[in-house]
Amino acid sequence: MSLTSLDPRVTRLNLPEGEQPPVEAKPVLDQFETYETFHQKKEGTAYTYVGPVHAPNEEVAFLFSKEQYSRRAACTGMWVARTSHIMVTPYVGDGENVYDAIRTEEPTERSEQPEAYEIFHLKKRGKAHTHAGRVEATSYQEALQEAKKAFGDKGPIVNVWVVKSKHVFRNNEEDKDMWLTIPDKKYRDAVAYKVMDKITKYKEENKTTAVQ
Repeated sequence: MSLTSLDPRVTRLNLPEGEQPPVEAKPVLDQFETYETFHQKKEGTAYTYVGPVHAPNEEVAFLFSKEQYSRRAACTGMWVARTSHIMVTPYVGDGENVYDAIRTEEPTERSEQPEAYEIFHLKKRGKAHTHAGRVEATSYQEALQEAKKAFGDKGPIVNVWVVKSKHVFRNNEEDKDMWLTIPDKKYRDAVAYKVMDKITKYKEENKTTAVQ
């Protein structure tokens, strides 16, 4: 058993199954799901992938992500999606466009009515997937074809992630005040603590006492 994530920092060792040390089976309730986190640095900018978290459900995953990825970095919004809900295309080389290599496939599952899908592009290996936009489709395969029509000319594109909008857990507009922080963080600097006047007063008082 090993952690499964779309983050290459987790799976980059790519160890063969036979070489992994044996792990005792755990109860189902002890197995956390893997979620992928995207955040928006500034209002109006695209959501960008920042890393995975492991949690029992999407609400807890959101809280873990907020603590992990927004505590030290400014953030105006956050999305969390379960790893298993994200369809991943093959990777191509830097400078290539993965849409050119994608073949049309029959969907394994199709909805009766079109629904929204979020599309994320990886422009270069080593960078982060960034939200390219939203399309309407009845399957992942159709969503990928619609994404090619809408965003496929914005290459190079090394890889694409596709996830249903309903599977993305996000903060509500009315809750955006949760991202408000002290921008300057002057509390980290010693000069922010107004104690010099007290120290000076203390020295003056003790100097006077010593003279008497």
